[in-house]
Amino acid sequence: MGKALIAINAGSATLKFRAYSSDGKALLARGMVDHFGRDHACLELEKSGKRYQQPLGSGNRDENVAAVLNTLADHDLTPLAVAHRVVHGGQHYRSPVVMTPEVVDDLSALIPLAPLHQPVSLSVMHAFAKLDPHLTQIACFDTAFHCSQPVVATRFGIARHWHEQGLRRYGFHGLSYAAIARRLPELGLGDGKVVVLHLGSGASACAIQAGQSIASSMGFSALDGLMMSTRPGTLDPEVVLYWMEHAGMDIAAVRQELYKQCGLFGVSGGLSSDMRELLQAKTDEAREAVELFCYRAAREVASLATAMKGLDAIVFTAGIGERSPEIRSRILKQLAWLGFEADLAANLAQSYRITSPASRLHAYVMATDEEGEMAREAAALLCGDIEL
Repeated sequence: MGKALIAINAGSATLKFRAYSSDGKALLARGMVDHFGRDHACLELEKSGKRYQQPLGSGNRDENVAAVLNTLADHDLTPLAVAHRVVHGGQHYRSPVVMTPEVVDDLSALIPLAPLHQPVSLSVMHAFAKLDPHLTQIACFDTAFHCSQPVVATRFGIARHWHEQGLRRYGFHGLSYAAIARRLPELGLGDGKVVVLHLGSGASACAIQAGQSIASSMGFSALDGLMMSTRPGTLDPEVVLYWMEHAGMDIAAVRQELYKQCGLFGVSGGLSSDMRELLQAKTDEAREAVELFCYRAAREVASLATAMKGLDAIVFTAGIGERSPEIRSRILKQLAWLGFEADLAANLAQSYRITSPASRLHAYVMATDEEGEMAREAAALLCGDIEL
């Protein structure tokens, strides 16, 4: 039975997993548990061009994790180690780390900084530990890629003692940005100034210069920056105070509003949080939601270009960025003044480069690879190569 590095990307509703060769380079199998830990959970696996599907019933998360390991074993794959995507590493964790009880305690202490994401990752780690206490588990952090940012990019305009207590800008989607940064030399942009737009259910933007994060749209939490499917992005803090003082909302109600009732869903009047559905809808509210999404993204590109004192290219990635020609076209149209001239045919064809040959600046579409990045980081850690 073959040994494999297993990359786990756990969310509130899905658990994505991929199996890689021990060096983290070759993809051996991929899969997902849909409705993770809920009724009608279903496991899907793709290996050697064949697809398999298995209903899991109403199993809890621990049982779903066990089903993943059992299914991989049925296909001759056993874990050499498991790498987990962890949203928040705080100020201390700047590279992947093998999980120990002390690391678990540290990451648990960061739950207030990522209240919806951190507990899920930790619960999945606990599930694997119950199944095999000796299994090596590795945490790979979304915040780590952004540790290269200058201090000025991490500060809020608040009292110094708050910053020293950890209230600062961290940035997220770092595994996605690291995967893109690794491929920028393919475009001749290894030393360039690039804004990457990670546009999906969660959305953010990052200024990458010479392969390093210079600034990002997300800050203290994954709420900041661009408008998202159900999150507002940048918001005047007085709005939250207004909700609490005049609408009588407590902290739980405010958090529910911020994470679930805003963004595309809120602006569209509750019609949908799915960009595909909003692009098809004919209501004024849906059109405004799409317009605001594109407007905020274009504004952020200009802001991040300022952080780098220049701009060479844009890269679109993640679900919306990779699959929506309409959204890419709208954003590029708003950035035409910077020198972007879209190639409509190339954009519709989902080409690698979607700007015309005559365009002063170019835009590209690149598939993100968070799980692949996790596997590479885990392999480097296991072989003692911390220079990732």
